[in-house]
Amino acid sequence: MTTVGRVEEIWRYPVKSMGGESLDAATLGVLGVPGDRGWALRDERNGEFRGAKKFPVLMQCEARYRDEPADDAIPAVDVTFPAGGGTASDADDANERISELVGAPVSLWAREPAENREHYRRRERRSRDETREILGLEPGEPLPDFSIYPDALLAELAEFTSPLGTYFDAYPIHLLTTSWLDTLREKRPGSRFDARRFRPNLLIDGAAPGLAELDWCGKTLRIGGTVLRCEAPTVRCSMTAQQTGPLPKDAKVLRTIVAETAQQVGIYATVARPGPVRVGDPVELV
Repeated sequence: MTTVGRVEEIWRYPVKSMGGESLDAATLGVLGVPGDRGWALRDERNGEFRGAKKFPVLMQCEARYRDEPADDAIPAVDVTFPAGGGTASDADDANERISELVGAPVSLWAREPAENREHYRRRERRSRDETREILGLEPGEPLPDFSIYPDALLAELAEFTSPLGTYFDAYPIHLLTTSWLDTLREKRPGSRFDARRFRPNLLIDGAAPGLAELDWCGKTLRIGGTVLRCEAPTVRCSMTAQQTGPLPKDAKVLRTIVAETAQQVGIYATVARPGPVRVGDPVELV
């Protein structure tokens, strides 16, 4: 085994697309960090679950669990709005308050079991132009290479808004190294390439210079008491350029990613062996 870095930060995001919680430790399960993306917003105009790709203001909100998630239990969540104030998932007027914030009728839903397929089903097929808009592409910029993902996953995401039983975009764990962020800063020094724009579950420091995690794809990492299978690079979208907490809106962030790193930042992983991780744990390539 080779040590390739150490865990600098651990994050979970109680509500999809909102700011998350920094943790000192977590016990990873098959669905990653317990409670990660436990809640999401459904657009009542078409019945589909949507995030900041459609409602960018969500990136300026913060979400916190009132109690600690355990197993499949998703506790109530408190939401803070960017201008102050907020709501809670169990408030009578929660949907009205969030709808007013995003400017569209939405409702807040906890994760449902995978067997409830209708809960996750897409109601509309995206056109090529809509896909380009979601990805934040300008005329002349190519679509990213989605062939890096398995056909079965792509087929599932064509039919459902997320992998069944989750609100993830693709996989339960997102890994990002400070090395990748440093590379982007070198390419565009005037922009702020902060991990919060990319919403990793594990931020890893001390990796080799460059896009270190690309070399881990198809391989296994041991971190603390858990083992992760590194699956594929993470294709990014328009969310990366939006205002995120104190980070300003910056279209050059996305332009840099498209031009320099094939619109990828970090990699996805699955949990091969559940177990605990802590900030400071070594990351070992098995």
